This record gives sequence, C-alpha cells and structure tokens, in this order.
Amino acid sequence: MKPLLENKVALVTGAGDGIGRAIALRYAEEGARVVVAEINEAKGRDTVARIQAAGGTALFVATDVRRSADHARLIDATLATYGRLDVACNNAGISGVMAPSATITDDQWQAVIDINLTGVFFGARAQVNAMLPTGGGAIVNISSILGNVGFETTPAYTAAKHGVVGLTKTMALEYGERGIRINSVGPTFINTSWLDNLPPEARTMLIARHALRRFGKMEEVAALVTWLSSSEASFITGSYYPIDGGYMAQ
Repeated sequence: MKPLLENKVALVTGAGDGIGRAIALRYAEEGARVVVAEINEAKGRDTVARIQAAGGTALFVATDVRRSADHARLIDATLATYGRLDVACNNAGISGVMAPSATITDDQWQAVIDINLTGVFFGARAQVNAMLPTGGGAIVNISSILGNVGFETTPAYTAAKHGVVGLTKTMALEYGERGIRINSVGPTFINTSWLDNLPPEARTMLIARHALRRFGKMEEVAALVTWLSSSEASFITGSYYPIDGGYMAQ
C-alpha cells in the first residue's frame, strides 16, 4: 500500500516529545520529509535522530511558537531545504497552572494563551502563506476535548483550546477555495509524562470519565492526525475531531 504522505514535506511544532513526537514519527513512517520544530534543542534533535534511524528524512529548526519571527524563520528553513510545504501540524502547547479562574494571575493566563492560541495562529498564518504558491496543503491544529467542554481549574487552557477550534473553522472557510484544508483534533487525556505525575486517585477518577475506561495513546492521536493530513481526507475541512475514548458521550 502506498504511504499516505509519500513525497510530502510535513512540519510539526512541539515535536520534541509526547504527541508531537508521535506525529512526527508517524509522518515520517508514511513517507514525509519532516521538519521538527521545537524550542528544546536536545529533544528536537532526538526526534530527528529517531526518524533518521528508521530510514526517514528530517530537519530540526529551533522554534519558539510565541514569536512570529520564529515561524517565519521556520518556513524559510523548510523552503530552503525541501522547496515546499505540504502538511503542517500545530501541536506545541502547555497545560499551565491548574487553579480556579478567579485566582489565576495575569502572567499565568498569558503564558498559556501565548503558546496554545497565539502560537497556533502564528503558525497557521505562516504555513498558509507557504502553501498558497504551490496550490494548497493540509494543516491540523491540535486542540483538546477542552476545545468543546469545560474542566475545572483550567480557564486559560480551555479558553485557548476553544479558540483553536474557532480559528480552524475561520481559516478553513477563508482558504478552502485555494486548496488548503484546515482541521482540528481534540485529544482527551493521553498517556504522556503529564499523567505520570498524577496521584493514583486522580488517575482513577479521570479513567472513569472515559467510556473505554483507559487513557488514549499518543500513537492513536498520531494516526488520526496523519489521516487528516493525507489525501484520504480530501473532502474534510473546517472540522473538529475529538479522539476521546467516549469522554464527551457522557
């Protein structure tokens, strides 16, 4: 079977670990040349090394998604190395401080908004402008189940992830006629290092909120993102896809 992203150039922000790394690895497995955008150089280069060890092609570009200039530099490096951009996934994000809304400070609020929402906008804006000259492409923005529902003690995160869904719909309407598809994916609680730090009782409570009675796997998110990034999803744009193990069915 032909790889889903054969001969494509794909970019992933926050690709140094977690879901972002899983997406970068899956993109490469499906034939893409991958640009690893990551603020942590050691982690970013490790992802590149893993792709190369598996026989793939990858490029690391140090990127702070809060800076529009970094996104411009990221696109310049991508085009200089590979000549085009076909696929992008805006994944970089932070959970931020968990506390009741009325106790969140200005700085705590802004730190999450800057990365989780503004960083996605800066990325998608630069990516669209890179894709237009070559006739289009596909962008997937990583939102969350909290892009659709609320969750106590996560005001900035929830607001940002709702914003990602709205931004995705708006840009999909603006650029669909010009060949660019833009969708968002909403993972539930996924088995990452963040969950490892939770006490057992909190893990048990969260698992019980899922109809499948388990947390999601990074590879499951990567599979959905890769499909949406491919021509298999050629008539899908402006949509929000939860991958939630039945969390929102309750």
